[in-house]
Amino acid sequence: MNRQIADALSRIRIRKPLIHHITNLVVMNDTANLTLHLGALPIMAHAADEVAEITQAASALVLNLGTLTPAQVEAMLIAGRKANELGIPIVLDPVGAGASQLRTQAGLELLSHLRIAIVRGNSAEIGALGGVGGRVRGVESVEGVSDPIAVVQTMAQTWGSVVAITGKQDVVSDGRRVIGVNNGHSWLTTVTGTGCMATTAIAAFAAVEPDYLVAAVGGLASFGLAAERAAAEAHGPATFKVALLDQVYHLTSEQLTTGARIVVLQE
Repeated sequence: MNRQIADALSRIRIRKPLIHHITNLVVMNDTANLTLHLGALPIMAHAADEVAEITQAASALVLNLGTLTPAQVEAMLIAGRKANELGIPIVLDPVGAGASQLRTQAGLELLSHLRIAIVRGNSAEIGALGGVGGRVRGVESVEGVSDPIAVVQTMAQTWGSVVAITGKQDVVSDGRRVIGVNNGHSWLTTVTGTGCMATTAIAAFAAVEPDYLVAAVGGLASFGLAAERAAAEAHGPATFKVALLDQVYHLTSEQLTTGARIVVLQE
C-alpha cells in the first residue's frame, strides 16, 4: 500500500484538486494552508445560498462539526446532496460528537441522509456516534472505545463508509479490511486543530484516489510522517506547528514510500 499512497500524493501535486470545506472556524486558516501545502486547493464556503454551486466545482467535500450551528447543518446537507449527485467524495469529521446533543444528532443526520465516503474522528467521537462507548469533554477524547478494530469495522459496515479512528495508532476500515497507521508524534496533541488538518489531508487523497481506504490511509500516513519529521527540528508546540506545515509542503512520494508505517490488522 505504500506505493499506492505515494502515487496518490503525486497525483495530488499534479491535479491540484479543489477541496470544499464547511468547517471549523477555529482552525480554518490552518486547514486551508494544510490543503495548499499538500498540493491541493482550498475553498471555505458556508452560506447555504452558494454551497451547492461551490461543491459542484470541487473534487472533495469536507464536513467538519467543530463550530456547529443549525444553519451550518442545513448548508452541509445541501452541499452533501450535490456531492452525492455528482459522485464527489464527502469526508465527515464529527468534532465533539458526544459532547452535546446538537453535535451527536448532526453527525447522525449527515450519516443518515448522505453517502459519506470517509468518517474520521477520535475514539470517543466515533464511539459516541456508533453508540458503542467513548466519552468526550469539550472536543477532546477522555475515554475511547475498548476495541477500536472491532468498532471501525462494525461502523464501516453500518454506515457504508470507510471509518478511521485516529490516536497513537490510527485504525482504518472499509468494513472488511482493517489497516493500522503508526506514523505520528505526541506533539500533535499539543496543537489545536491537528485532527481537522488530518481530515483535510484525507480529503485531498480522496479527491484523487477512488479506493477510499487507501485515501484515508494515505492522508493519515502523510500527515503523521510530516509530524515525525517536524518534531525532529522543533523546540516545542509553536515551532512544531510551523515545521509541520513545512514538512507537509516538502514531503515527497519517495519519503512516503519508505517512511509510511502501515500494518495490516485484518484482511
